[in-house]
Amino acid sequence: MRPGAAEAQLADLASLGLDHDGPVERQSARTDGYAAAIADLEAAGLLYPCFCSRAEIRAAVSAPHGPVGAYPGTCARLTGAERRSRLAAAARPPARRVRSATEEIAWTDRLGGARAGPVDDVVVRRGDGAYAYHLAVVVDDAAQGIGEVVRGDDLADATPRQVALGRLLGLPEPTWTHVPLVLGPDGARLAKRHGTVTLADRAARGESPADVLALLARSLSLARAGEHPTPAELLARFDPAALPRVPWTLDADAPRVTD
Repeated sequence: MRPGAAEAQLADLASLGLDHDGPVERQSARTDGYAAAIADLEAAGLLYPCFCSRAEIRAAVSAPHGPVGAYPGTCARLTGAERRSRLAAAARPPARRVRSATEEIAWTDRLGGARAGPVDDVVVRRGDGAYAYHLAVVVDDAAQGIGEVVRGDDLADATPRQVALGRLLGLPEPTWTHVPLVLGPDGARLAKRHGTVTLADRAARGESPADVLALLARSLSLARAGEHPTPAELLARFDPAALPRVPWTLDADAPRVTD
């Protein structure tokens, strides 16, 4: 993350009246926890080196019914002699993958109900030494006592891998809620290319943070047109069961409608 980005995000949240629990945690300061998780997986005999490049994985035949981008298990099938030969000849350190204990895992989503999804041998440490996303978020959530993960439904396909990894590490399992995305007029996930989507952009249009909060609240049916509820009022109205099940489309550059 570029310098100052985290502070800017926290300032945006504060302007909307949203705070957070405890100090800000940075993954760059949490590598000891990731290393300990890797050591636990190694001690359990669950890790193996992977020499495949991304191009080789894309070119390989994927496992039947595997998730998009699933690893086909190429290096998991190497013999001990083949693995030693690859290690000796490798121009770069191999990644580390964890052997999945199952091909599919069941989990429950607060909005979507009972779900199941495939699991492959996910990378937990890249060849350049960086700890992988799936490992970091699972370890971080457990360390911070996260009881429920709430995120966009574009990440639902990652959940089986994270559930499986957390179970292999013996970590407390959170509950999961995947909510519909905000889309641009083209039907793609809302992004900067869609126009005035940041708080600074909206301010340039003459909108205050309270205006933006009211717009978001109306997208969730938590506020009426012309109403500007406070975060405390929104909290009192909030009902997870009433969350919308379909995406909300925002035309970011549409003429501003005055309440």
